[in-house]
Amino acid sequence: MASQKDICGKFKADFIPCSEAEKLGLAIDTLGKLPINGVRHKAENGTCGWYIWCGEEMIQQTDFFKPLHVSHINEYLPEIEQYLALPTGYRFLIADDYEDVWHDPEIINM
Repeated sequence: MASQKDICGKFKADFIPCSEAEKLGLAIDTLGKLPINGVRHKAENGTCGWYIWCGEEMIQQTDFFKPLHVSHINEYLPEIEQYLALPTGYRFLIADDYEDVWHDPEIINM
């Protein structure tokens, strides 16, 4: 598995790692589905800005995402840890051998 610095270098992105004490939003009820999706918003209120969900769609419910310390992501989705240093505005979508990572400037303005 690639390191966080490797992933940032591969996509020519700044290396902005999360603190293990920060929280991310994880849609725990979607675990086990593919693809795995992530989007990084601005960090605020002790969060690193990442929201992670599995499956084709993100449900617009207030309790869809549960807070999880970054240090615990390996217990749920170890394959995504390598993407967590991508900066605000980045998205990823992975499934089996498929990987798509891109910058979405609209995220920064949300």
